[in-house]
Amino acid sequence: MAIEQSASFKGKKDHLCNKRQDYAEDVEEAGALSRVSSSVTPASGEVVEDACPTACVEHFPLEGQSSGDKGEETSPESPAGSNAECAGDNDSVEVTSAGEERSGGLTSDPSVSGTGSNESASITDATAEPKQITYPQIVKEGRRFNIDLTSKLLYSRGLLIDLLIKSNVSRYAEFKNVTRILAFREGRVEQVPCSRADVFNSKQLTMVEKRMLMRFLTFCLDYEEHPDEYQAQKDCKFSEYLKTQKLTPNLQHFILHSIAMVSEADSCTIEGLKATQKFLQCLGRYGNTPFLFPLYGQGEIPQCFCRMCAVFGGIYCLHHSVQCLVVDKETRRCKAIVDHFGQRINANYFVVEDSYLSEKTCRNVCYRQISRAILITDRSILKTDSDQQVSILTVPPVDPGQPAVCVIELCSSARTCMKDTYLVHLTCLSIKTAKEDLEPVVWQLFTTGTETGAGAPKPQILWSVYFNMRDSSGVDKASYDNLPSNVYVCSGPDGALGNDCAVGQAEAIFQEMFPSEEFCPPPPNPEDIIYDGDGTPPEDPGFSNESEAKPETLSEKRSGETEGHPEA
Repeated sequence: MAIEQSASFKGKKDHLCNKRQDYAEDVEEAGALSRVSSSVTPASGEVVEDACPTACVEHFPLEGQSSGDKGEETSPESPAGSNAECAGDNDSVEVTSAGEERSGGLTSDPSVSGTGSNESASITDATAEPKQITYPQIVKEGRRFNIDLTSKLLYSRGLLIDLLIKSNVSRYAEFKNVTRILAFREGRVEQVPCSRADVFNSKQLTMVEKRMLMRFLTFCLDYEEHPDEYQAQKDCKFSEYLKTQKLTPNLQHFILHSIAMVSEADSCTIEGLKATQKFLQCLGRYGNTPFLFPLYGQGEIPQCFCRMCAVFGGIYCLHHSVQCLVVDKETRRCKAIVDHFGQRINANYFVVEDSYLSEKTCRNVCYRQISRAILITDRSILKTDSDQQVSILTVPPVDPGQPAVCVIELCSSARTCMKDTYLVHLTCLSIKTAKEDLEPVVWQLFTTGTETGAGAPKPQILWSVYFNMRDSSGVDKASYDNLPSNVYVCSGPDGALGNDCAVGQAEAIFQEMFPSEEFCPPPPNPEDIIYDGDGTPPEDPGFSNESEAKPETLSEKRSGETEGHPEA
């Protein structure tokens, strides 16, 4: 494989598409409050470019400050309690390539499937009172929490799983099955039967409904072979199409919101059938649900690729922020970057998330927004015998025009929270602020502990934060003004549940840079690697520290070229 000179920057644990925003610095803790309330105010900084009309090289300015969204942490008032140790279970699975034997691992062979029955989940007495967790305990055990800014799951037959297996990057990660698909209907949370066995063992469905559901799901698996069944309604909404299939309202709700997981207002019949087919095709590969979750959170995935890259010579510059791009005025190509230390790093290509770009470059770009909320609670939204459940729930919109809210609940065995707590992610497309979009759903499912009422107690919110994120996944490269030809812009996190958009975008950028190379090829076996032992000195990687190499300034380095630092 041809090795091209490149530069990469890695700070805190990022997501699949690297985000520059540093949310941790902008989150303000509100202290002990009697009621959860928070607001979000986006903030961004900009670096202004120095005017240098006589130079043959100009600076392409980038934002000099983090453009993270400000949020506010809240927590109910509670007394200090005893320390709670985290003792999560090791009911994890590993994705491995086909033919590779590994105890407790996953293979790419479709015939291999797990039922989740071998999970070493802790079984608790249903009548026992849950252990009380206090806010001081959460603060003390803060290192037990791994909180992703982006909430996603991995489809077991999605592009990311296929890429992890093909590139053998899966050796660096472990995964846990999502154990439950839930539905919210008539104010109740219910478990949705997914597999054939679940359908026929379900007590929520009548025998007639079971036959209806199995018949419709069987049709969706190969709906392309029966075009007469949907051609007349292919342009109508998927929710309207379901009404023509003689399905009960209960089944229509399950299929629309918990299996297809598409918008009731915007998705057409073809989109709904494709989403249902994808859901069904992913069943049974690694468990009774289509989804996997990486232990310790989504931030582990980019770290896995970083480890593989480092093995084959990748270089990472940690704690370096980019101040500007050095662009040749004649060729309009980026030649180098200058970091906040004044160090110049040469590169043939520059791949960047667009929050690095200046406001002037992005002035014609229209962004979507994602509303996010993260909660720490003391119990699950649907109590069962096992307290080690990873669940996904789609809450349908209450009013027309409102987006559905995706809720992902993680237990301590997912290594994202301390024992006896749950980490809950809520996500939807933004209509207003994150708090306005998500708080109505939060109050339907959770309590702050001060409300009283009949019925089973709701999970109590121990900590919460609301914030909005920018979604640039649909932005075309042509929307950016005066962008150098060898600068490639990747989007930040998108609002989809899976990672197909990020994987597809990464492959497209790679093919533009290296059209004759294979994207993420399988690594060679260690015994097949031939090391260069002829004593040839390694090629200069393009890093230069002018303060150490030469006493002269950057402007004296070469004739006809000037460099400087844009003012903040």
